[in-house]
Amino acid sequence: MHDTLAARPAWNGSFRDGPAAAALTVFVIALATLLGAWYFQYVLGYPPCPLCLEQRIPYYIVIPLSLVVAIAARWRAPRALVAAGFLILLAATLCGAALGTYHAGVEWGFWPGPTDCSGPVIDFSSGGSMLSQLQNPTMHIVRCDKAAWRFLGISLAGYNVLISLAMAAVAGYALLGRKAKPDTH
Repeated sequence: MHDTLAARPAWNGSFRDGPAAAALTVFVIALATLLGAWYFQYVLGYPPCPLCLEQRIPYYIVIPLSLVVAIAARWRAPRALVAAGFLILLAATLCGAALGTYHAGVEWGFWPGPTDCSGPVIDFSSGGSMLSQLQNPTMHIVRCDKAAWRFLGISLAGYNVLISLAMAAVAGYALLGRKAKPDTH
């Protein structure tokens, strides 16, 4: 047991080796993207639509998993384990790109969006008159088919596609680039 622990690199070593660096790159990109989405939501006041919220789900998988993969690669976990982590990262980021493509297509009118993107359904049995419930200023409809913000003609959903594809490329490169290296220890 002592020999196994001694063969592992020290924690204060570098994360600049290929697989660990790739996983950390995915981690930083994913974390920055999710923080950016929260910034738009909580600081700038752009409430997310249902599709926006669904696009965040892959990030909730990618962020912790990429950190675990980076640590596992750094500590020289079995290649199969690190490769499996990259494979899951690749699948999750491609799912994120697919969700973003679907949402961007809804925004551009290429196909219809889900029906729940027309806003919350009013519960008329909750009391009060129907007119007062309809005039409630706190009821805000967030539509999936209208981009709330665009930069260079690209909506947040479109940027999510580009970011997700970039993370998929990094994870795929790390997965395909795992060649056997002689151990120097």
